[in-house]
Amino acid sequence: MSGVRLAELTTLRVGGPADTLVAATSREEIVEHVRAADAAREPLLVLGGGSNLLIDDAGWRGTVLGMGTSGVTVGEPTGAGGGRLVTVQAGHDWDAVVAQTVEEGLSGLEALSGIPGSAGATPVQNVGAYGADVSQTLVRVTVFDRATDQVKELSVGDLRMGYRDSLLKRSTENGSPRYVVLDATFQLFADEDRPVAFAQLAQALGVSVGDRVPAPQVREAVLALRASKGMVLDRHDPDTYSCGSFFTNPVVSPALAQTLPQDAPRFPVQESEGLKLSAAWLIDHAGFHKGFGLPGMPGEALAGGRASLSTKHTLALTNRGQASSADVLAVARAVRDGVKDAWGIELHHEPLLINCTL
Repeated sequence: MSGVRLAELTTLRVGGPADTLVAATSREEIVEHVRAADAAREPLLVLGGGSNLLIDDAGWRGTVLGMGTSGVTVGEPTGAGGGRLVTVQAGHDWDAVVAQTVEEGLSGLEALSGIPGSAGATPVQNVGAYGADVSQTLVRVTVFDRATDQVKELSVGDLRMGYRDSLLKRSTENGSPRYVVLDATFQLFADEDRPVAFAQLAQALGVSVGDRVPAPQVREAVLALRASKGMVLDRHDPDTYSCGSFFTNPVVSPALAQTLPQDAPRFPVQESEGLKLSAAWLIDHAGFHKGFGLPGMPGEALAGGRASLSTKHTLALTNRGQASSADVLAVARAVRDGVKDAWGIELHHEPLLINCTL
């Protein structure tokens, strides 16, 4: 298909037309379409759930590959603990994966409930929430390596994953990846309850951090927390049209963190001397509040504005209706620059920016 408006295929509902849109429902079709695009020297954009993309209004001059593969394979028990290896096709809906594994009595993914998008995208971004991230359970991914024209497996060690980062992400240029994920395999646990690792989640569950809670209860609490922030897809909620958290939590030196007020949240970072700060706290305390839009002073919502911060959570930028990529970027720049002016800390965007810059 040609001329399909990509806004209809992303959760932010922003993006111009694609020259060519093709869909793949098997691993073989994925490889076939990628090879065809490469042979024609066409830029390639891989589109899963479209939940982590901000696409320019000019669209994509090349091939867009829609990932339509699906399937979850739960292996036999492994080791004395009875855990299972779970392999998921790249196009499978991520929350459906979490729901199925929880229903089957497995734990390890429940804190990642409600995150929109496809399973194949989760290792790219090292998706995380509420004290968990994909790297904690990921074993390997199967990819098509466009540089070598081969299907290969990459272990979690090969991916060198970090906070919202991986080899898969670092090797992507303007949305076009070197490695196209075909499937991902996770090691999940047979014990239904795991320690709660995040204070806000523990509070919602009425327990202390480190207490063990059954996975179904954790999933229910996470879904409720995400819904309260407009972070669960709901077509009846205007705040739903976003790409989730627009900015990552910055990691800064202890010296810079020391310059912030005492109530500014700080979190240790594994294998780093830096401290992770709360981007939401920095935004809130730089004068930007829920519903902020342009034009207007910080903290003032633009009634009927096409793009604004979410009315539930300042970390999300939302499409209030007919927003362009320029509208979204203008709000993002205002917030980024305001935080820089207030705290001397530069926020970095989390979604992939396709043919546009912040």
